[in-house]
Amino acid sequence: MHNISRRTAIALPTLALASPALAQQRPDELPRRGGVLTFAVGAEPPTYDLHQTGTFAVMHRVAPHYSTLLTYEPGNYPNIVGDLAESWTVSPDQKTFTFKLRPNVRFHDGTLMTSEDVRVSYERLRAPPAGVSSNRLPAFRQIDLITATDPLTIVITMKEVDASIMDTFASPWNSIFSAARLAQDPTFPVRNVMGTGPFRFVEHAAGSHWVGARFDDYFRERQPYLDGFRAITMTPSSMVNALSGRQIQAEFRGFTPNERDRIVRALGTEARVEESSWMLHMIVSFNTERPPFNDPRVRRALSLAIDRWGGSASLSRISQLGAVGGMVRPGSVWSASPEEMQQWPGYGRDMAANRAEARRLLREAGQENLTFTLLNRNHQPYVTSGIFVIDQLRQIGVRAEHQQVELAAWYAAQGSGGFDVMIDSFTQFSDDPTNVLVKYVSFDKAEVATARATDRELDRLFDAQARETDRDTRKRLVRQFETRAMEQSYAVPLLWWQRIVVMNQRVRGWSMAPTHMIYQDLRDVWLAPERS
Repeated sequence: MHNISRRTAIALPTLALASPALAQQRPDELPRRGGVLTFAVGAEPPTYDLHQTGTFAVMHRVAPHYSTLLTYEPGNYPNIVGDLAESWTVSPDQKTFTFKLRPNVRFHDGTLMTSEDVRVSYERLRAPPAGVSSNRLPAFRQIDLITATDPLTIVITMKEVDASIMDTFASPWNSIFSAARLAQDPTFPVRNVMGTGPFRFVEHAAGSHWVGARFDDYFRERQPYLDGFRAITMTPSSMVNALSGRQIQAEFRGFTPNERDRIVRALGTEARVEESSWMLHMIVSFNTERPPFNDPRVRRALSLAIDRWGGSASLSRISQLGAVGGMVRPGSVWSASPEEMQQWPGYGRDMAANRAEARRLLREAGQENLTFTLLNRNHQPYVTSGIFVIDQLRQIGVRAEHQQVELAAWYAAQGSGGFDVMIDSFTQFSDDPTNVLVKYVSFDKAEVATARATDRELDRLFDAQARETDRDTRKRLVRQFETRAMEQSYAVPLLWWQRIVVMNQRVRGWSMAPTHMIYQDLRDVWLAPERS
């Protein structure tokens, strides 16, 4: 999991590249208390409510203020351990989960956290009240009943077996809110922050910074180690300069290979680099409610035009875009092999044949002179992806205007269907197929299904794999789902990202993972002394 860049290690043999786990095993480098961690975040948060969103711009600022029922064990992804849950049992039929909560856990306002807070928070995720949305609805649909049987016991009963439910319980998005605050105002978390996490909220200055301070009554003894943290809103170029110049100590999402090399040259042995595959992929999403993108021939033709294998080889050298993959992270236990992928439209290596078929499909659909607007974010590697796609489509005679917008406008168009075709993306906190395939189901099953399509066969396959506990059978169902989705091409993967995290070597205790959505509560992070 901690795949250090061979290229960086060879170029800079003296660079300190130890993992946090190894660093903490050294007796002279035990965690120290004190200091303020300063890190960069590349976008403003559209909300403070973790239940309603899926962007790192919220997670990286807000996660330190909240706790979840379960969590992923630091340094040991994907092993699941308790956070607010002290222990749990599962019924023989795998439909009833009983959690015993930690005693004496306090919210930042001093009130005790109980099972009622967990129950109300999970009900909000499962069945949000009027005026509240839940980005987690698909994952919670199989929950039948949530019961607080005593102040420290919560029982969750399923309608049927859900193979991914433990990952759902460990989701970093399932923050536990105060039931009392939600009773007063169901939208309280949208613009207020008050949890049981390691840091209490201090302030947010839009466009500038976000500040958290140590919560002295945090339930984990001696943690957090930091006095506080300061998340500064920065553009990517500013991040590189600030990290190189030691004005910040980290950025937890990731840099491009060129940015990594520039920072390493500036920091030398003060740089720490960790690399991994990334549970984040770029997608071309078609608005199937708008002609001609309601025609599968047109969608398939545009997917066929894209040389993913060639794009991976060239774009991985200059951007965060990396591996060719399907709808599950390449290299995970659920992913398709290259041989399986090459059977899908748009994944064959014979680009002359692919593009000939694309032109034939466009002629058949009466769209030989197709033009449209490609909506995109004005952020890398989105811009690079858009330029690449436009160039690929030009080779089959299709013209696209590249419309680049701010994050808020991009999200608004994604949610409202205000686009023809868009450079889309999707990230999750777990490789479990139910978590990642939800992007491609029918729109009435999941709001994240940007293409706004309805396909009951995909829904059937999705539900079947979600219930299946035999791994081999489940993998076959996942392949069938991907094959169907690729043939219909409502939304098609472009390339998967590669995660390159660079930080100052003073930052210790942070765990690398193939997702930037976990390990962001900063409870284990500490700062080593500055080198003299």
